[in-house]
Amino acid sequence: MRRRNLRIGFLTLAGLVVTAVSASAQSNPRFGVWQMQSDAPPPSKNIMTYEPYGNGGMEITVASTNARGQDNEWGYVTMFNGVFRAVRGQENSETAVEIVDDRSTRILNRRDGRVYQVIINTLSEDGDTIDNEYVRLDENGKITRVTHAVYKRIR
Repeated sequence: MRRRNLRIGFLTLAGLVVTAVSASAQSNPRFGVWQMQSDAPPPSKNIMTYEPYGNGGMEITVASTNARGQDNEWGYVTMFNGVFRAVRGQENSETAVEIVDDRSTRILNRRDGRVYQVIINTLSEDGDTIDNEYVRLDENGKITRVTHAVYKRIR
């Protein structure tokens, strides 16, 4: 009888741990599908998908179609710890993501070992919009261009 109670207790504890990890993974308000709002003519589009990854991380996939109808897809994973990780679909590229505060992250993109872009990604208070500030850097780290994009949640 004691073994049965221990087994039931263990199974209950295991279930609680799985539930807690699942709830934690689902708690990131960025998880979902986001479409860039653009003035570019159709079929141009840019869609970001944010999904849970590992224990507290996120997998990002970007699918785009340019104005000529050419499709491109790339992505990366992050644990939000500032560690560079390979970008799939972009040769010699890496990305690192750091948390700035509860609504903002800083994304560093580097190619061939040089950071060429910093993105400040800010989630709106209502959780339905992401604003990205793209800061382009030259080989000396000097800012050469700043652009802005707005993404709306579609799922």
